[in-house]
Amino acid sequence: MQSSKPASTMVDVVTAQQQTVKDIIPSDIKHGVLVPLKTTLELRDDHACTNVIITRTPVKSANAVITLLRALLPEEIVKGMPHLRRCAKPVDLPAHLKLQFMHDDFVSRQLHTGKSQWIYVIIGPAAQLSQQELVDGLSQVEGMAGPWLAVAPVPTLAPTSQVQAAMWSEQFWPCVYRKNNPLGPHPSMVTRQTDEIKPDAALWMALAHKVAEEGKEAGYGEAMGACVVHRGPEGCQVVALATDARWHKQHNTGSTGNPMAHCVMRAISMVAQKLVRAEDREDTGGPDPILEFEAFQDRPLLEAEDKVFQEDHPTPDGYLCHDLELYVTHEPCVMCSMAILHSRMGKVILCERMTLTGGMTAEIRGHDQPHLADFGGGHGLGLFWRRELNWSLIAWEWESSECDHKYAVHPKVHA
Repeated sequence: MQSSKPASTMVDVVTAQQQTVKDIIPSDIKHGVLVPLKTTLELRDDHACTNVIITRTPVKSANAVITLLRALLPEEIVKGMPHLRRCAKPVDLPAHLKLQFMHDDFVSRQLHTGKSQWIYVIIGPAAQLSQQELVDGLSQVEGMAGPWLAVAPVPTLAPTSQVQAAMWSEQFWPCVYRKNNPLGPHPSMVTRQTDEIKPDAALWMALAHKVAEEGKEAGYGEAMGACVVHRGPEGCQVVALATDARWHKQHNTGSTGNPMAHCVMRAISMVAQKLVRAEDREDTGGPDPILEFEAFQDRPLLEAEDKVFQEDHPTPDGYLCHDLELYVTHEPCVMCSMAILHSRMGKVILCERMTLTGGMTAEIRGHDQPHLADFGGGHGLGLFWRRELNWSLIAWEWESSECDHKYAVHPKVHA
């Protein structure tokens, strides 16, 4: 019997960190769980259906029917919808189809009594087929004189879990779960990466909350914070810490402050400065570059920010934030979400949804918050995983009953 590797405790995680992190770790690290975010397709297209044409054939003629269909139909129809069982015994049909098919005629009732010698076969999408051509072709098969045809709705896309496959098998047609997810990241990928970040996620989220509260108390911005982490063979290293600084050097009036100084934008900019700083060390022939940019307010403002900023980037040859992890106290706004994508961030973990203004989640605006329902706004954008974007990442929500924000943020604020 193999012995399983013991789970790391938070003490082990903290002990393994570089001294810089140990110096700034808050005393109260809140525990929680990682919940993968749903993609736009997972939330909207999971019940999309299309009508298919079904026939039935004696079991002894099934191979002849399948061979004929392969010759008659285009390859994309023959190989389409692999999540549906091409052939199904009468006993395996959902109850409503059994009832519908049994009452077609006397022959149909006989097929559904006792041990049937017939099977049902999905031919293909009704909109792409000519029923007359099918009748003419199937009539050539032995035992198929006057072929029987019917139309039934089936799910267009594959089920994303075994439970969903079982449910659809009862509602539509026998389905198969092939352990993949056509609507989002592969389940095995999500599980593997969740297990990878689970032991120390609480630590990075605690650091994000630490700078969020310190920045708020210093008057720099809203109580929002970000922590960027590199995870490598040697362990984890904090690459950037950033508080929100939208009110720094701004008049805190009725405006929304400086959007370029949101905590996510500042964190990404600090990562970029580290990369430029590393490049400059190799090129000693020119003047020192001006790394910070006034609009971003991306110079370290807090002591914790500065300690991390003075550390070198662990992988200075990579592209900006490629495969780094971002832990944020609040769901990034649309602008920051797109910046995360363009920077090639690998993972995003958010603590509090901003259901009216966030860009990462895909649920309806005001999801699970009835008091926000009147604001409307349709569905969220789910910018972490969309087919039309040239980069995808995995995102989680950090749920913790212990994680109470010291300072409230209005739901209409852009994080």
